[in-house]
Amino acid sequence: MAMLALSGVSYAFHTNGAARNNSALQDLAFASDVSAPSTNRLYTWNGTNGLTTTANSAATFVNSAAGANPSYEMLVEIKALMKNKFIRGIKQKGNDEVYHLFMTPDALAKLKMDSDFIANLRSAGPRGDKNQIFSGGASYYMDGLMIHEHRHVFNTKGLASGSKWSDGGDVDGCRILCCGAQALAMADIGDAYWDEDADDYNNNYGISVGKMLGIKKPVWRSAVDGTDEDFGLICVDVATGGEAA
Repeated sequence: MAMLALSGVSYAFHTNGAARNNSALQDLAFASDVSAPSTNRLYTWNGTNGLTTTANSAATFVNSAAGANPSYEMLVEIKALMKNKFIRGIKQKGNDEVYHLFMTPDALAKLKMDSDFIANLRSAGPRGDKNQIFSGGASYYMDGLMIHEHRHVFNTKGLASGSKWSDGGDVDGCRILCCGAQALAMADIGDAYWDEDADDYNNNYGISVGKMLGIKKPVWRSAVDGTDEDFGLICVDVATGGEAA
């Protein structure tokens, strides 16, 4: 639910884009709080045109799907964009600000094959716990960005061909989440409860589990854009496979 809320996608869908069946998630009281990415917080990446703002619809990748794959150049542009939008990072040791990027395993695989990214790794020094790039295991720390692999980042792998991204609907992609401080708010109200019951002379058992909580993406008026924008978040749509139409 957190990944869907950050991505601006209804709880009526799985994180792979497929519709949920027999699910009550969309009936939650806070399901209506899920909001599409704000006007200046959703971008499409293309190696030729860089980061470009886009409407909250199927991503359009110019030239080819390969040109819209994640790259080191994309990371550099994202970092500059977060700074220029006055999105505050998360303070680390030494008072440095760090942004956290979440992408699917497919997107990270494409990033790892980028020539500039490979060159950075080769020049990173010996591997080990003291190496900031390799110390995260499944994550990479590079230029103030902590890059995380997460299979629940919103993507299009659950959609049929023709309903994916690009003009032809035949390109798989994912919505990279670029998070600074306070990208998502969560209300945690009381402890979870667990209740057990039995009937038919203890032949039938029932278990009820409940928890009061809420999730919402903070929206605040941006001093840079002069409009109400997602407070600590930028989304970037990238291609992870297929051919652009």
